[in-house]
Amino acid sequence: MFFGLDGVEVGLIIVAICLFGGILSGFPVAFAIAGAGVISFGIIAAMDSAGLLIHQAIDTSSQVYRDLVNSGVKADAISIFRYPELPRIAEPVFPSGWEVALDRNVSFVVNRMNERVLAGQSIETLLAVLMFVLMGITLERSKIANDLLTTMARVFGPLPGGLAVSIVVVGAFLAASTGIVGATVVTMGLLALPTMLRNGYSPELSTGVIAASGTLGQIIPPSIVIVLLGTLAGDLYSAAQEKRAVAEGCTDALTYLGEPAVLSVGTLFQAALLPGILLALLYALYAFGYALLNPDKAPAVPMGSTNAEPVTRNEAFTWFLGAPVLIIVGTVLLGNLGIIGDQSTAVSRYSDIGESASLRTNVGDECKASMIELHGQEAWDAALAQQTAIDDAGGVQTSERLTEEELATLQQETITNAAPVGTGVAVLLVLTTLFLTTARGVSPSASPQPLIIGAAGAVLVVLVDILFVRPDTSPGITVVMMLLPFALLMYGVVHATKICARNELIRVVFPPLILIVAVLGSILGGITNPTPAAALGAGGAIMLAAYRKLTDMDRTPKVIIWSTLAIIVCILVGINFDLRINTEEVGFENWFAFFVAYGAYLYALFGLLFSCWILYTSGVLSPVVRETAKVTSMVFTILIGSQLLNLVVISFGGEHYIQQFLKSFDNEFQVFLIVMLVLFVLGFVLDFLEIIYIVIPIVGPVIYGGTFDPKWVTIMIAVNLQTSFLTPPFGFALFYLRGVAPKEVTTGHIYRGIIPFVLIQVAGLALLWTFPSIVTIVPDLIPN
Repeated sequence: MFFGLDGVEVGLIIVAICLFGGILSGFPVAFAIAGAGVISFGIIAAMDSAGLLIHQAIDTSSQVYRDLVNSGVKADAISIFRYPELPRIAEPVFPSGWEVALDRNVSFVVNRMNERVLAGQSIETLLAVLMFVLMGITLERSKIANDLLTTMARVFGPLPGGLAVSIVVVGAFLAASTGIVGATVVTMGLLALPTMLRNGYSPELSTGVIAASGTLGQIIPPSIVIVLLGTLAGDLYSAAQEKRAVAEGCTDALTYLGEPAVLSVGTLFQAALLPGILLALLYALYAFGYALLNPDKAPAVPMGSTNAEPVTRNEAFTWFLGAPVLIIVGTVLLGNLGIIGDQSTAVSRYSDIGESASLRTNVGDECKASMIELHGQEAWDAALAQQTAIDDAGGVQTSERLTEEELATLQQETITNAAPVGTGVAVLLVLTTLFLTTARGVSPSASPQPLIIGAAGAVLVVLVDILFVRPDTSPGITVVMMLLPFALLMYGVVHATKICARNELIRVVFPPLILIVAVLGSILGGITNPTPAAALGAGGAIMLAAYRKLTDMDRTPKVIIWSTLAIIVCILVGINFDLRINTEEVGFENWFAFFVAYGAYLYALFGLLFSCWILYTSGVLSPVVRETAKVTSMVFTILIGSQLLNLVVISFGGEHYIQQFLKSFDNEFQVFLIVMLVLFVLGFVLDFLEIIYIVIPIVGPVIYGGTFDPKWVTIMIAVNLQTSFLTPPFGFALFYLRGVAPKEVTTGHIYRGIIPFVLIQVAGLALLWTFPSIVTIVPDLIPN
């Protein structure tokens, strides 16, 4: 025993000292972590060879231990923490010698680098980090954030605390477009803090709201934190639940849980949406309430109108609220009545597979008892009844190939039962008509004739779809019949675009909003996974930045506009036509659609390359690429270094020792609370990357191996880290802001200003703890 401590405990202390010492030394964090792993292993190996590190392990050969196992206690539940009276046996921390441990570590490092960095399933998700970083830095460097701040200040400025509320709105906006905490805090600190101070806002409120809003990038998707944490959490949850199922006597997690033990990044994005909006709303409410109680410290600041034409209250109510609500409610009502719905005629050539019981019932007695304890006797009895009915009907119906007559009958039934108006057409009409009503509200004095023509086109689209277009009508004929109504609709939309361009709010907010909706919508809606969505966001950010740069240089941005339309054409053609030209029979309309889509794709690619050239010649692209390379290389290097440090901890039994300590508590909530407190404290000195890749792999098998919903666990960790990064005196966001704040703003101002927002964060954590459905409701509503 060394100073009366167990050898494994001494090893963990050595690793911690080396890690914190390396980080505080000033070396780049990525290399400091790897160096801490190498140095700590060398120290532990030397002390172990000198006989200074002795681990007091349980003597598994003793009669007391055998009696305990024979009494029904599982071997993996026996630890020195739960049963301290068991006989011990002294052994070195490296039972087979440090040479064997070193050899294993080198082998594992190579394998893990191959699995998690160079190849394997996780590399595709990690590529999303590169794309999201590129997207965020491009939007930051193109001064779009500056435009957003200015515009939102004009919108909310006349309200008490309006500038602070505008900071929260822009912070949430930038969080959804960048996901980078440091960039958001620095950007808003440089742009907004001087303006707020100049208009009489207190330094405390100004700094507090900027630091807090900047950290929303931790939680609001697409958050890099959630991408990285989700990639790791998915593996941990799957492995932990498989181990839990085996320990309970079942063959696998699917049998025991009744559902696959899967956790994806897209699901976590869905889960993070409401908590992120909730925190932003709490920030804004606090700013507004503070202004009402202290009007001299957060005054209303009229900063001009965002609209070129005055609009009366009745006109604003009619066109910005009344008409949109009527359109949306009417569409939902028609959907419930079956008038709007799916028009797909695709049917399977095979019959459906019969439904199986909700739980597997052909299991052993031990697994049965465990499943009843988990799901309840009622759920087990229901599953038994379902299985009995299935067995009486001859077992689960297998899938069989349908005859041509059966296939024709099934397809005719599908066509007959299809809704008169397709969902895609309805969504397109809702979006365009909302655009028409918005344009009317922006400029009520303008001639309404073009907008009326557009609205008439929308009505004609519905009538043609109901009267003439059947679900089995070919796409080519559908396009011909819809050509005139859509031309009328587009005439009104083009006119509405010209009107809306006069409104600064729409002109500034609409393009990045569309980009965010496209990226998040494709992920949250289950259309694609985060990596292609991130690529779409990066390309869109580049084109958006080029558009901004061209307008600043008084050059026409028509290439960017036409490229955007080309992308829309690609999407619409791909949805409505079969573009597979390598099949045996390809009709004329499909060939024509293919060449249209291919031509639109080439023009969109040209637009993207043209955007890159504009940004390169204007000096924007080079720093964006350098900064993106710097951030992503840091992420991947930290990933490699943290794997090395983790393997050092595993090699002398540190990971198993910590997990045994956590498992010694009977209350699962108590274990999770301890982990949350440890993560909160570590957030003072470690960035989220180090915590995700060093700490989570150690505690993850425990917190993801219980009964808690993995989505809830992951989002709680993310919000907890966000709170830690705000908490004085070591919060990272506070140091980011301190670096760009004016001299008259002291560190005391920043600390006092952030305390209310830390309390809001704690209240948010309490809400998520008390009402887990805030996290789970969106994933439950959206099919994955």
